[in-house]
Amino acid sequence: MMTETKTRIRPAAVILTPSAEQRIAYLMGQAPDDAIGVKLSTPRRGCSGLAYSVDYVTEADPMDERIETPGGTFFIDGASVLYLIGSTMDWKEDDFTAGFTFENPNAKGTCGCGESFMV
Repeated sequence: MMTETKTRIRPAAVILTPSAEQRIAYLMGQAPDDAIGVKLSTPRRGCSGLAYSVDYVTEADPMDERIETPGGTFFIDGASVLYLIGSTMDWKEDDFTAGFTFENPNAKGTCGCGESFMV
């Protein structure tokens, strides 16, 4: 008797907007030669406890979540995934500021300047 195994595709922990994907492509175009992708993590800092950090990655960590984008590989720090599930990452740019923005349903509050959050 043969049993068919079905694998459910797991959605990505973080949704990247087209603008965020374009920015990742731009960053990878400017990246150091040894960079294999861009990584999102949530280090402890700021007045609310956690902050968003986006950096180049030079080697893959098997614990990190990996998202293939048209412009390159996007990694999410394995220790940060629980803080980020269901979040949307966008790139916004205007006359005065430019940067990644995050809509995080897990954040219970943010600091006044918006640089850090708590869960």
